This record gives sequence, C-alpha cells and structure tokens, in this order.
Amino acid sequence: MSMLKVIEVLAESDEGFDAAARAAVTQAAQSVRNIKSVYIKEMNAQVDGDAITRYRVNAKISFLLEDQTAG
Repeated sequence: MSMLKVIEVLAESDEGFDAAARAAVTQAAQSVRNIKSVYIKEMNAQVDGDAITRYRVNAKISFLLEDQTAG
C-alpha cells in the first residue's frame, strides 16, 4: 500500500501566481523526493500604489513516502 504525506509551504514570486506555485514545488523538492501533486490552498498579492509587486501562494504538496520496511 502506498502512503502519501502532505506538507504546507508558502512561496512568492514577482512574476505571477504560476511562478509562485512553481517556486513552492522547486523549494520543496530540495528536501523531499517523490512529489506527486500540489494543491494551491490560497493566493494573495502584495500591492504597492496601484500595481501588484509580489504574488504569494500557500501550497499543499503531496509526496510518496519511501518504503521503510526492514529487508
């Protein structure tokens, strides 16, 4: 039976929500393996004057746990 674990991460970009989501996966991949999906829980943006300056996402990242059976 496969088991997945879910972590929640925050990421941001000055390019857009898509870039922020990609940054979340890229950063998570530096410390976990076998990422299977990303769910964007929240999106928000920082505004300066009349322009969006930073795009932020709160993402849930699911990854497959490695086999931990003694062999």
